[in-house]
Amino acid sequence: MVEAKKPHLPSAPASESFKRQARAAFESLRDKLCRRLEQFETVARFQQTPWKRTAEPKQSDQGGGVMSMLCGDVFEKAGVHTSTVYGQFSEEFRERIPGCEDSPDFWASGISLIVHPRSPRIPTAHMNLRMIATGRSWLGGGADLTPMLERQRNNETEDAIVFHTALRGVCDKHNPDYYARFQEWCDTYFFLPHRNEARGIGGIFYDYLDSGEREADLAFAEDVGAAFLQVYPRIVEAHIDEKWNEEERREQLHRRGRYVEFNLLYDRGTIFGLRTGGNVEAILSSLPPLASWS
Repeated sequence: MVEAKKPHLPSAPASESFKRQARAAFESLRDKLCRRLEQFETVARFQQTPWKRTAEPKQSDQGGGVMSMLCGDVFEKAGVHTSTVYGQFSEEFRERIPGCEDSPDFWASGISLIVHPRSPRIPTAHMNLRMIATGRSWLGGGADLTPMLERQRNNETEDAIVFHTALRGVCDKHNPDYYARFQEWCDTYFFLPHRNEARGIGGIFYDYLDSGEREADLAFAEDVGAAFLQVYPRIVEAHIDEKWNEEERREQLHRRGRYVEFNLLYDRGTIFGLRTGGNVEAILSSLPPLASWS
């Protein structure tokens, strides 16, 4: 079992130039993802909405981000959001964050994607990459796949094989130990204890990554994003012309209900965003447009 423990990280903070480099990487990936997903739509395009962070204590500038949303024929709801925020953690929250022992100051930048396709046969997808800097700094993120139909919810399907093969390739390129560790971490993290079931068929999840070579850690994050950019459209293309029925739609809405439960009860990214003055609409855009508990 892999646990997200508070790590012992090197004490040297990240430089301002490295922070700018990480932010630029996330924003560049956002633009590529938006352009690629738009290729599946006839009319719909991503609508971008800038926002500014507001949190206590009040400061004139606390950063912000851009919320990019698309509602189309293929993707019932898709969000690709970037943010770069900074300021101070609340006294309650800073106790959970490495590097805040002496100062509550923080800086965080990242990208978050969630895609809820209209077709029950196209899996929901999630991808997140981020960098956080306090008195220390680290990277985290990952990507995971959530099929909506029970017959697709195993790692023997073509979708699962293609998805995991892509992520394994990225991990093996950087460290032969990454894939096994990060796959197990993903399976542990994206699990609903109250249902005793997995959210989907996994992928990779990692946090507190600081190998001592920041450029290499950022390169790994960029490669995870690039792999997702290649593999998820392949999965969409494999199912986009398949016919589906109302029974499959009902199964999809039921599975989406489980997705809502996880994101509201357990997701650390949701909690972090809401407690640090993030954009509520962007944070909760991970929820599907329609779901069912019947």
